[in-house]
Amino acid sequence: MATLEKVPHRFSALESVKIPRVMRTVFLMLLIGFVLSLVFLIYVPWVQTTTGRGIVTTLSPNEREQTINALVTGRIEEWYVGDGAKVAKGDPIVRIVDIDPQLITRLEAEVRQVELQLEASRSAMATAQIDERRMRELFEAGLAPRREYEQAMIRIQDMRGKIASDEAALARARTNLSRQAVQIVTAPRDGFIQRVQAGDAATYVRAGDMLAMFVPETSQRVIEVFIVGRDVALVQKGAKARVMFEGWPAVQFSGWPAVAVGTFGGEVISVDQASQPDGRFRVLIREDASDGHRWPEERFVRFGAKAQAWVLLETVPVGYELWRQLNSFPPVLPNPSATSAPSGT
Repeated sequence: MATLEKVPHRFSALESVKIPRVMRTVFLMLLIGFVLSLVFLIYVPWVQTTTGRGIVTTLSPNEREQTINALVTGRIEEWYVGDGAKVAKGDPIVRIVDIDPQLITRLEAEVRQVELQLEASRSAMATAQIDERRMRELFEAGLAPRREYEQAMIRIQDMRGKIASDEAALARARTNLSRQAVQIVTAPRDGFIQRVQAGDAATYVRAGDMLAMFVPETSQRVIEVFIVGRDVALVQKGAKARVMFEGWPAVQFSGWPAVAVGTFGGEVISVDQASQPDGRFRVLIREDASDGHRWPEERFVRFGAKAQAWVLLETVPVGYELWRQLNSFPPVLPNPSATSAPSGT
């Protein structure tokens, strides 16, 4: 008992040491912060997203940037438009003339010559048919040998081949004439002349050479973004998305799209079945104004402008999302919808 009574006196210095109040406060703050962080990670929802960058394009290939080519070989005589000009469908763009000013006259003469040849061949064909009928009657009456009758039939076949050859030559001559007659290149639809590629007047061009870059007026803009292969299987047609345009001020919270500022609604309309050369997949997103905010006007977001999109997936706890990101796992699979009831027996 005496020994036990003396033990407390041996740690009198330890008993005199007291934990500072500041440390207790720090400990309580850390404990409360840990508990709040745990609650935050477990119970706060997070909307999973997969993001991709791309450009503004159009859904129809006829409304994308395209080239205007020369229809005939010749020399540029006059430009009717310049860079940035707005044109309507059928408006003249450039006039091309052949380097030989007498070419059209010669082509017209060639057409008339072939027409005369065809007319002569048809007349000869009619004569050959008359000779064939006469020789057949004489042969059947026994007044002409079989050889002469067969030769009359051969002449008819020869004349048929000559008529077919003349008709083909006439079609070629008329085609050449029509091509040279169409020497004014017109706008295929309403749009803008992006830039003039060919030179000024007196520039020689060949048929098919690019003359100008043409941008049609778009009727429906879409966003073309590219998604990594890890997440593309989870992007479904009809999925909602948030879109941010280049030069348009925006603050995006990936996990909480409701508090995002400056982004616009979108809807996935297409996902490519095959990847691009870099392994990413193209996804097309169109405008979704169900939240009351339409995309900026075309003069603010032009064709080819850069954009970024976040495709909205499933809602999970924040802790799970952090664990998924650290392990580079794909997002959660979307909840399957029951399309049909099980059949009974």
